[in-house]
Amino acid sequence: MFRPKRLAVVALALLAAAISSARAAEVTFDDTARFLAGMQPSVDSPLVPFTKDPSWQHHAKFFDGAFAQLEQRQISKIRDWSDVNLAAPRPTMFYFFSGPDFLYANAFYSKASTYVLGALEPVGAVPDLTRLPRGSVNVALYNVERSLGSILSFSFFITKQMKVDLHANQVSGTLPILYVFLARSGKTIRNVEMVALDDKGGMHTGNDIPGPNATRGVRITFAGSDGEARTLYYFSTDLSNPGARAAGFLKFCETLGPGNSLIKSASYLLHSGNFSVARDWLLANSATIIQDDSGIPLANYNPRQWRLFPFGRYLGPIGEFPGRYQERYAELFTRAQPIDFGVGYRWRIHESNLLLAVKIPGSETAPAAETTSSSEPPPKPARPKRPRPPEPIPPPPGRFFWFR
Repeated sequence: MFRPKRLAVVALALLAAAISSARAAEVTFDDTARFLAGMQPSVDSPLVPFTKDPSWQHHAKFFDGAFAQLEQRQISKIRDWSDVNLAAPRPTMFYFFSGPDFLYANAFYSKASTYVLGALEPVGAVPDLTRLPRGSVNVALYNVERSLGSILSFSFFITKQMKVDLHANQVSGTLPILYVFLARSGKTIRNVEMVALDDKGGMHTGNDIPGPNATRGVRITFAGSDGEARTLYYFSTDLSNPGARAAGFLKFCETLGPGNSLIKSASYLLHSGNFSVARDWLLANSATIIQDDSGIPLANYNPRQWRLFPFGRYLGPIGEFPGRYQERYAELFTRAQPIDFGVGYRWRIHESNLLLAVKIPGSETAPAAETTSSSEPPPKPARPKRPRPPEPIPPPPGRFFWFR
């Protein structure tokens, strides 16, 4: 008489075991990130067998060395600099023209709880790696290394190279690079969700895409060593004046501001009148701005609203960006404090410049994105007669042969 009841109990136990086994066999976002970053996934991850492949082991060894050198040479020193010089960081940081560079966003603003990155590069996708042919996984690892070549050597992405690398195969776009930087920064990814913004800045999730002109992005929830949840947004967006006015990206950012901003290796786009909307938005909605000279021209900082603190050494732009020398920048940097790390296009130590701009409290009320000015920046001063000639960017050493 108890047999049916016993059978039911056994069936429930088997079902629970099956569900538990299925969950254990899932490839988590965090395990995928760790695998792409050359770090061991969790012990019960289906990706563990892939780590026995000599190609992955070579990939892991290469990244172990590259990131260890980068941590010692730059990242740890940037964190130390930020701890000393950023008194009261805001919870949100904005990083325009960033590409997938969470690495430096986190280094400069490690205490932020929300990171907003925006650039032209597509979000892309990271499929279940266990469902790809083994050869495709090896190709994906190679392309990840290739995509990170310049930033591991210099501190910035080479835009033309990214256009090729980020469309190379099924593991594409900025998402795999964000995964690697999160994992190598000691973060644990809890969730990844595709999102889109309508032209009013409203966020839509899942398959709810608000029209063909939606700004597509990704929302990554992660935690650091303290276990507190943080959010990283990356949006593929055009920050030129027509693109910024038509899209909802800046309107969405307004809901999170004012925040702290980072501008690095930005191709001097904010020196152009065609990017004045983004430039004016940053000036209006930032409590602090950390930038190199490729960011906002010094002439656009109102001295009644901003206190400027120069660090490093200003040698002018590299040869790829002629005509962007700023005499006022050079004058400001005659009283700069030294820094012991390199950053930006002038990536060598003792050749880099960094400007910390701190808004004076109460000096301005941030206007809405629709009312930002589109006026041209003030004319650039004439370049001195005998500036130090810019040095070309050398090819990275070792395995980065594709830049030669």
